[in-house]
Amino acid sequence: MVKKKRQLTEINASSMADIAFLLLIFFLVTTTIAADKGLPQILPPKRTESTPPMHWNNRNLLRILINSQNQLLVEDEILEITALRTQVKEFVANPQQNPNLPETPKKAIISIKTDRKTQYATFIAVLNEVKAAYHDLRAQALGVSTEEYLQWDEQKLTPKQIADYEQVKKKYPMQISEAEPSQVL
Repeated sequence: MVKKKRQLTEINASSMADIAFLLLIFFLVTTTIAADKGLPQILPPKRTESTPPMHWNNRNLLRILINSQNQLLVEDEILEITALRTQVKEFVANPQQNPNLPETPKKAIISIKTDRKTQYATFIAVLNEVKAAYHDLRAQALGVSTEEYLQWDEQKLTPKQIADYEQVKKKYPMQISEAEPSQVL
């Protein structure tokens, strides 16, 4: 008896690469990738050579500096973050018509400058307080609480409420300047 050599059977794997490629494409197309969330900021338009630099009156500018030790300096005086909202509201609204404060809320500019070693949490806390001051002023002008103002949805408002909302946003425009960080001690 002659023993026959058994031939090894091979699995045809030529279509395996095609299947793997199709699966890869399927998962890439169907997978949702979470987008990074950042701070919603509107960048200024690109300045051209023909655009003259902006000039402003010093009385219209509130300078906020955050140094490397995360101390807050408002107009070169140390201030706690908890008192910043009141200071910004007083500056923007200028209820006593102080000649050292802005003529109108439309001309008020809040400048925030940080040090390169300033912690992000401190910067975010300062930015939140400045924005909260504007929200408080707008809510007060509308005769509602700040919480109600923040919950307003333009799609659910009446036409009169939308008109009032737009008017208040024009009366108190949120003009916040974020200056380039520097090496401040």
